[in-house]
Amino acid sequence: MRGNLRFIIALVMAAFAFIPYYCNTQKNEVTGEVQHVDMSADQEIALGLQAAPQMAQQYGGLHPDKQAAAAVERIGQQIVQSTKASQSPYRFQFHLLADENTINAFALPGGQIFITAGLLKNLKTEGQVAGVLAHEIGHVVGRHSAEQIAKTRLTQGLTGAAAIGLFDPERPSTAASAAAAAMVGKLLTLRFGREDELEADRLAVDFTPAAGYDPRAMIQVMEVLESANRGGSSPPEFLSTHPNPGNRIEELQRDIAEDFPQGLPANLKP
Repeated sequence: MRGNLRFIIALVMAAFAFIPYYCNTQKNEVTGEVQHVDMSADQEIALGLQAAPQMAQQYGGLHPDKQAAAAVERIGQQIVQSTKASQSPYRFQFHLLADENTINAFALPGGQIFITAGLLKNLKTEGQVAGVLAHEIGHVVGRHSAEQIAKTRLTQGLTGAAAIGLFDPERPSTAASAAAAAMVGKLLTLRFGREDELEADRLAVDFTPAAGYDPRAMIQVMEVLESANRGGSSPPEFLSTHPNPGNRIEELQRDIAEDFPQGLPANLKP
């Protein structure tokens, strides 16, 4: 009887996780995709603004070099104003973080974008900086954070349901099955993260030439990241949700060839 009750509870929990996820869909006006998200653009903006000070503090706050920070903001805004990102409801702001050791860049929902001084000092051209920022803009307009939040809620709900359904306190061996269900949930989240990274790369290939930058500079950025990983640096994003930089180089080369079969426009900034 208790086993049947557990399964009933598990099924109800799964339904409460599954049904809202698949019923809440919105069309992305920039990418054209229909996405499973359960928050508005205004909620994304508010969430990003709320989280931004805390995220900056984790990297030592904002960098005191006002000239370098202004250059990051200028390049980022040039990309926004030259692309479909300007048609989105998001309020883009670009921040240079003080951390000189961590090689990282990330975007919060709603348009708050950060790059560490540790990454910036490894970039040699304006086009490389543009490639990094365009990639992060791609995350924002792709609504990847909102998708991840919805997917996390779904995964947590289904994982909890599976754990209740599989675990029998009178049979401790079933704990292994419950733990396996939790691991599957983590792997699903990791896979979604990699897909988002590749989509952000594809969007950046579109955005950089529109803003006057050579998208091949992004390949150079991947080479910087690959070298940093070999050298023992451990940027958290690139070791967890980011695909291997070498694999991303191949994807970028294909994306550029598909977008510009006749060759890239002349006079793009490297």
